[in-house]
Amino acid sequence: MDSTGLFSTYSLCSDAAGVAGNIFAIVLFVSPIPTFRRIVRNGSTEQFSGLPYVYSLLNCLICLWYGLPYVTPGIILVATVNSVGAIFQLVYIVIFIAYAEKTRKLKMLGLLLGVFALFIGIVLVSIKLFDLSSRQLFVGYLSVASLISMFASPLFIINLVIKTKSVEYMPFYLSLSTFLMSLSFFAYGMFKHDPFITVPNGVGGLLGIIQLALYTYYSRISGEESREPLLVSYA
Repeated sequence: MDSTGLFSTYSLCSDAAGVAGNIFAIVLFVSPIPTFRRIVRNGSTEQFSGLPYVYSLLNCLICLWYGLPYVTPGIILVATVNSVGAIFQLVYIVIFIAYAEKTRKLKMLGLLLGVFALFIGIVLVSIKLFDLSSRQLFVGYLSVASLISMFASPLFIINLVIKTKSVEYMPFYLSLSTFLMSLSFFAYGMFKHDPFITVPNGVGGLLGIIQLALYTYYSRISGEESREPLLVSYA
């Protein structure tokens, strides 16, 4: 096989990994839909928290900016998945604000505006103060920090499962999708030689393996099925 053929195969594998990551991520993005159907049906946010969606929106916006050619050429599939994720999170936040009581409504609106202000600040700083190579490093480190902060959700669930010895709030399909998404983007980052993609998704993959192992162990002991997930975001 000549070098052209090798490059074509390598590029195809890279794109396949990125597309797979996009698909598994969408499964995670749509997972809160039952919760928001309940909110709309009951006309109230009840005791649910909207903060995970605010954090997820900021994370998606930062990673979207990192994936755009102006910051990092050649990883457009990172931009596509995070643009879809940002839209989902924004829709969830708007619904939450619409059905929240006045105090929580104002708080969530303030946080939403704060997210957009922070994101605009990051964009302006990265454009005005950095050239292309240093811009990629600046936004890359921010994206890794943002992604690592999102690990609080699966860590919370893992801790809850161990404490309660129950998988009630850890649905198998979410744990599997988390693992497969992280694995896909880990491979995508390896193909692209991008540590800002491989490192956080490598950690995410390890957390996914732990979740699947815990699910297998505790579901066999208790013989129970998982129920509706807690209001946490895996995006």
